[in-house]
Amino acid sequence: MTSTSAETRPFRPAEIGTLVVMAWSGEAPDGDMPYLLAYTLGDGANGPEGSSAAVADLLASLGLPLGDQVVDGAAHPSLPVTLLVEAGQAVVTMPQLNAQCPAPPEWLAAVGERGYAYLVFATRPWPQAEPGKPVEPEALAAFAGDSETLGGAAHVLLPARTLRR
Repeated sequence: MTSTSAETRPFRPAEIGTLVVMAWSGEAPDGDMPYLLAYTLGDGANGPEGSSAAVADLLASLGLPLGDQVVDGAAHPSLPVTLLVEAGQAVVTMPQLNAQCPAPPEWLAAVGERGYAYLVFATRPWPQAEPGKPVEPEALAAFAGDSETLGGAAHVLLPARTLRR
């Protein structure tokens, strides 16, 4: 009798490389939508392909499917991915990783109105969009709207939390 077992590898952030989160808002039929795009620069220990595979493994371990299914974080309170909005920053936290970015005023207004942000967590690396360097809206639209990016990404509606004073 033979059996197979799923091997679980320990998570190693170095395999993902640099994780970047970017906040922007866009028009939707019911008002502005606050978006977050999480992606790797592809500079992990095993190059762009290894970074992509490591992100896919991470998302699978978090129970986040790739493709067009949208996970509603409000309906899954045990979801191990959270969003904290505080002091003009968006902070995405998950086991063993967190990433933060400055949030533009229009994004803050949209997340304040809706109470959540739409996270697109891409497995596809985007090495051209380095932290601290401006990204042209056309380049963002081309990457974030590309079918390869969207099809290989997890899509999550993340409830926005704030620190209580």
